[in-house]
Amino acid sequence: MAILKPFRGLRPPKDIVKDLASRPYDVLDSKEARAEAKSNPYSFLRVVKPEIELPEDTDLYSQQVYDKALENFKKFQENGWLKKDETANFYIYAQTWGEKIQYGIVGCAGVEDYLNEIIKKHELTRPDKEEDRMKHVRIVNANAEPVFFSYSVVPEIDNIVKEITLNSLPEYDFVADDGFGHKFWVIDNRQTVEKLEKHFAEVPAFYVADGHHRTAAAALVGNEKKMQNPNHTGNEEYNFFMAVLFPDNQLTIIDYNRVVKDLNGLSKEEFLTRLEEIFIVNEKGTEEYKPDRLHNFSMYLDGNWYELDAREGSYDDNDPIGVLDVTILSKHVLDNILGIKNLRTDKRIDFVGGIRGLGELKKRVDSGEMEVAFALYPVTMKQLTDIADTGNIMPPKTTWFEPKLRSGLVIHSLED
Repeated sequence: MAILKPFRGLRPPKDIVKDLASRPYDVLDSKEARAEAKSNPYSFLRVVKPEIELPEDTDLYSQQVYDKALENFKKFQENGWLKKDETANFYIYAQTWGEKIQYGIVGCAGVEDYLNEIIKKHELTRPDKEEDRMKHVRIVNANAEPVFFSYSVVPEIDNIVKEITLNSLPEYDFVADDGFGHKFWVIDNRQTVEKLEKHFAEVPAFYVADGHHRTAAAALVGNEKKMQNPNHTGNEEYNFFMAVLFPDNQLTIIDYNRVVKDLNGLSKEEFLTRLEEIFIVNEKGTEEYKPDRLHNFSMYLDGNWYELDAREGSYDDNDPIGVLDVTILSKHVLDNILGIKNLRTDKRIDFVGGIRGLGELKKRVDSGEMEVAFALYPVTMKQLTDIADTGNIMPPKTTWFEPKLRSGLVIHSLED
């Protein structure tokens, strides 16, 4: 069974929370982050993307970047922009997107649960990104950003969340500049904290929804600290890392798309001919085409959109991996035709979250940066849990969840 424990969170005062809370480090590049934080001294991007305060040609993985993260993290605390709660609490984090609202519990998951696969993953991580986040955790000595987990819905937990959110005002309540709403409650009642801890102890597994690199980094650093401590007891803060857990029935996965730099030496005509071996190909012209069902794809190439319908035999609906559209694309197109053998390390491919829209795919291709783009129909939560439960792994960058967790609402310090 899984562990979720309360912790003494570092949190901003109410009057600056909207300015301090930022988008997570991995959904915007350094240029975007620099622009977003430019006139905002409170922005938590100064901790999670500290290169924005260094020269633009700074190596993102240089020691001075991580040192700047620690310097800014300390400054935020010295300035009173982050203060530690007096007691170990759980927190409720509600996110609103249009008519949709989802309620998560913020707590600390167990490093051992990750190592023992009670916390289940569905993606492999990229070594460079994993090491980057490990360095950040080591040097800052904190989980600066939460990871995004899911679990099979537990009515008793839902009832507790409903009772609190209907009968008390949130500690934080704001709409960010991107239009997403964020509400945050502190659960400091001891009886309620104990009930939640007990209910989560009966949950058989947690599922990594978003944040595989942060999850791996937090767990591996925690394990490092364990091995380095001759007086290890298992109760130290490094044995746990911060997560937000949402019941699976509240979550929706949106598409996660691909852009590729070249056609692997093929002409446009040769490439389309190869595609027709796997797909029924229909040219759609200049108007955007979005996939509307499983095994239906969209492609943008040389100024035109195409509909691709996978032919029978190119997928296996009885296999949790073989049924996935990312598997069809990865195996038959990216690997066999375009020669991209390792999605985690190949620099010829990039990934674009569906929240950016098909226009982002068109933009990347029209600019000449990329040659071709593919849009996919999103996977379901059931597909995700089926894959994780069977010990299988999806191709990298298969799932995209919205809204993203805001960083800086609460931080978990690894200092006891």
